[in-house]
Amino acid sequence: MTTRFHPRRRHFSRRLGILALFAFATICGSAPVSAQTKPKILRVGIERPASGIYIGNSFFYYNNGLPGHVNRLLAAADPQYRFRNTLAAISGSGWDWHDVESYFRPNAVGSYSFDAKNNIVFNKPGERLFDLAIMMDCSQCPIHPQLKEVFWQYAKKHSESVRRHGALPVFFMSWAYADKPEMTAQLAEEYTRAGNEFNAMVIPAGLAFAKSVAQRPTLNLYVGDLRHPSLAGTYLAPCTVYASLFHKSPVGLPYTAGLEATTARFLQEVAWSTVQEYFGE
Repeated sequence: MTTRFHPRRRHFSRRLGILALFAFATICGSAPVSAQTKPKILRVGIERPASGIYIGNSFFYYNNGLPGHVNRLLAAADPQYRFRNTLAAISGSGWDWHDVESYFRPNAVGSYSFDAKNNIVFNKPGERLFDLAIMMDCSQCPIHPQLKEVFWQYAKKHSESVRRHGALPVFFMSWAYADKPEMTAQLAEEYTRAGNEFNAMVIPAGLAFAKSVAQRPTLNLYVGDLRHPSLAGTYLAPCTVYASLFHKSPVGLPYTAGLEATTARFLQEVAWSTVQEYFGE
């Protein structure tokens, strides 16, 4: 059976999303939102990481996948740089849904990849599987009264698993829902505290979203559910990943993910200024 939506309902849904964004911007104001606790881990720990696994949920795979956009930014900055990425995403998941230990088993996840000409390339025997494990919990879990304890339990467990296999853990700070701006500071605080506790660098994507909404509320970073990212939101997130992991500015990179050049430039600037402020640079 095909479900049809009345045009007026679609129009109302779009208006609701726009109103939520204006409410978000009004509450945030022009002052930047930040974590009260300051991060202790200011660098990822590897100068030029060669590989990474992204472990998360639909926030990572929307709009053709966040990892691919990060790699295209890298290619735009340095065509000779090769960063092999793998995505392990479960829709709706928290990080307690993931068996991270199993992602490092031999001859399984990440044992081969595709090159630019779609050839399969096998990892060399004995080569470290991943340099980095970039992990996010579910969008509410770190601040949910019933799941917050699980967030801390698995932040510890997964960080230890990752390190046992020679990789470094990185936490991805997710963003507030468009109609719940108070989530920004709450998520920032929990991720930053967990990063400090378990020696993991934190990528402040949530703070970048809040800054963008405060500065340009008409630029919609969300799809109709007010939770998942629009293309602009997806582009902002990898710009923040790029700036955090490599401590380089994405401003001026020609890769725009199909966005207008002025919009992409604005999001690049937001990502870079957010990273500089978060890490105190």
